[in-house]
This record gives sequence, structure tokens and C-alpha cells, in this order.
Amino acid sequence: MTTPRDTPASRRVRANGDGTVYQRKDSRWEAAGYVLAPGNTRRRVRVYGASRKEALAKLTEKIAASNRGVPLPSAQGSVAAYLTYWLENVAIHHLRENTHTRYTTCVHRYLIPGLGKKKLTKLTAKDVRTWLTQLRTTCQCCSRGIDARRDQPLCCAVGQCCHRLLSPLTLTYLHSVLKSALEHAVREEEIPRNVARNVRTSTPRPRRFEPLTADEARELLTATQGHRLHALFELALHTGLRKGELLGLRWEDLDLDAGTAAIHRTLQRTVTGGLTTLPTKTRASERRIAIPDRCVQSLERHHEQQQREREAAGNAWQPNRHVFTTAQGGPLDPTNLTRAFTRLLRTAGLRRIRFHDLRHSTATLLLEQGVELVVIKEILGHSHIGVTATVYAHVRLRLQRDAIDALGTALSSPETTATASGDGDDPPAVAALVH
Repeated sequence: MTTPRDTPASRRVRANGDGTVYQRKDSRWEAAGYVLAPGNTRRRVRVYGASRKEALAKLTEKIAASNRGVPLPSAQGSVAAYLTYWLENVAIHHLRENTHTRYTTCVHRYLIPGLGKKKLTKLTAKDVRTWLTQLRTTCQCCSRGIDARRDQPLCCAVGQCCHRLLSPLTLTYLHSVLKSALEHAVREEEIPRNVARNVRTSTPRPRRFEPLTADEARELLTATQGHRLHALFELALHTGLRKGELLGLRWEDLDLDAGTAAIHRTLQRTVTGGLTTLPTKTRASERRIAIPDRCVQSLERHHEQQQREREAAGNAWQPNRHVFTTAQGGPLDPTNLTRAFTRLLRTAGLRRIRFHDLRHSTATLLLEQGVELVVIKEILGHSHIGVTATVYAHVRLRLQRDAIDALGTALSSPETTATASGDGDDPPAVAALVH
């Protein structure tokens, strides 16, 4: 009588649901079984190995995943095909136009050339890590043929590589785009897991900015006196509004009697629509803020000036109810505002900064006045207080140092204080408030 132990390995009967395994004519081992597929169906899969043990291990892994409720991946195409599908059918409905344009550039310039030929179902964390490492160490003039398209080659074509490498911030952005695409593939049950999440990238250093000091801010406000957009610059420095939020303001958003402004929209230039009014950046950005009395007075004078410009323009006036417009009433282009701001800095003899640094200046000056972080978060419209704390960590650290030094002075012995102050007649030094 033949027992299971006497049965050859290739013919040994497996339990129901465990699949089958046998040796092929080409000496490879093949294992087959039914696993969970998308749509709550079942599908027969086949795996191969150099030995019976290897084939069984592969099949057992797929059956175990199926028993956990993880369906079999259904994607058969390449990474390039899926990224193209994701951009054209998914991302376009969830992203702003400018964001979608940036995503498209990332996909076609970096993701598809680096990972596009690989099968989506066979993409591994090692592939992603290798791709990021290559981007981190490869000159972009060489890899993208930028130098070859120049009239006078300066880099690779003359044998003097300029080592134009991508910044850590750009690498992190590319990694996040890939993670977003693969995350949707997981939700659609195209792949079992997001392999990009298993790859860690170094945290980029926050972009350094040099906000205006209180003295520089006063000099800037003095320089804007008499400028037709004085009210805009003053409002920007007192409220920290983003450039698009300032340009998107309409007169119905302002309550000058109560001294408040409702932030509902932002003005941006898009590829297809030109200057377009869009909802605020995030839901937290939609807010109501207080306006200082001096800004209220500037806005009232600005409204009178706008009425005069309207009468001068006559039929050429473009009625759109925006607070800050061109001399003909049209929406103000963000690029033109940046140019005007740069000219003002040059006229005032101030160092060149970005317009967005006015927002940083507002937050920094508020922190130095001792305003609570949660209040600054509400004024700036950050989605989470952690964003505010991270961006202005250097300011908080400096204020902590001032507070600790003041406490050390207060707790020092009278003899030490007297010695430090000279003759002892003057009171001990303490941290002065910033006005």
C-alpha cells in the first residue's frame, strides 16, 4: 500500500485550496492556485521557480495575501502608461490647474524617463530608490541634453560638466508626486501596496528667508507713500495676506466700518484661462481677519482714487469689483505687482526680497510682539499650527533665548547683579519689549 510519504514530490496531493504544483518539461516548477481578484472575484494565477520549494513559496505568499483580503494586482501596463492615465483622468479633477501643470512637468521630465519602462506591478522600492539616487547625482545638463541644444555649449559638450544637480526640495517633490500616483493605484486595486512609501528621502532644509525688520518695514511704508498701490503694500505688511489673496479681494469682501476682511478667493494666472479667480489655497485659508485703522483709512482713500480712475477711463473701464486693479479697472497681474514691488525696494534703498517675504515679515514681527502662535496661525490662514511653528521656528528659538536670559538675570544674586551693572545704582537689565 502506498502512503503519502512514498508518493513522489511532484505527484503529492495538496489540500483543497492550496493549489497545485508540478515540474514542467523545461525543468522549471510551476505552481497554480486561485486568489482574490478585483471586483470580489477569484482568478487562477501561476508562478514559477527553479525548485518545488521556491514555486510553492511564491504561491503560498499570493494565497496568504488573498486570505487577508488583498486582491491580485490587475495592472498589466507600464509605469509610464499608468502615470499618463493618472494625470489625464484622475489628477486633473482634484488639482488646481497650476498644480496639475507642475505635476505634468515632473512626470514627463523625470518620472517617465527614469521609471516609465518598468511594469507597474513589478515596480519595487529598490527601483524607486535607485531612480532618486541617480537624479541626486546626475547633472541635468547631461541627462536631459540641455547643453546640446544651446547655440554655444557650455557644459557636457565641451567636457566641463557644471554639475547642475537637483535640489533636495525638488527631489522630495518628485517623490511625493510618485507616491500620490501609486497611492491611487492602490485604491483602484491595481497594485497591492505603494512601494514609494517604503523609500525614505532626506528632509530638505526649509527655504531660508530674511524678513524685514521693524525699521525696514517702516522705511518701506514710507517709500510707498504716494504710490497708487500704497493701500495694497500696507495691507500686505499688516495682515500677511498672500499675493493672490490680496489681488482677489473685492469690495464686498471688506467691511470698513467694522474693520474686517473676508478672504474667499485668490487671483492666479493659469495657462488656459489667463487671470482667473479661484477658491483659496486651502479650506483654512478661507477666513475673516481684522484690519488695522491705518489700513482702513488707506483703503478708503484708495476707493476714492479708484473712482477718479473710473471716471477718467470712461467706457474703457472694466467693472469687476476688485479692490486692487489696473488704471482701467482690469485685474492686476501678479507678475506686474512683483515688478512694482521690486522697483519700490530699489527706490527705498532696501535689500531685495520676495513679495511673499512680506508675509513672513508680518508673522515675525507679530511673534516678536509676543502674539500667541495660534493667533498668528488664524491670521495667516495656515491649515495647521504645526505649519506655523515649523516655518517660524528660528524666531521662536530667538525669543526663547531672550526669555531665558531675562529669567537668568532675574534669578541672579544681588551681588552678581550689582557687579554686572557697575556701581549698582542702575536697575538690573531685562529684555525690552519690541515695539
